[in-house]
Amino acid sequence: MCITCSDTAVEVTVVELLDLGFAVVDTGSGREEVSVALVTAGVGDRILVHAGEAIARLENP
Repeated sequence: MCITCSDTAVEVTVVELLDLGFAVVDTGSGREEVSVALVTAGVGDRILVHAGEAIARLENP
């Protein structure tokens, strides 16, 4: 949970890497473009996104 806004991060899957540190992700209910500038992520990786910014890459089970 974010201590600033009390919102939670959303788990998504990277489906396409774009230029300039952006990626297209699958949210489970659609696709969105998010920043991945703060994490190292590749296609197929699961990441946590908060406010349009990837904040962590999750380990695959």
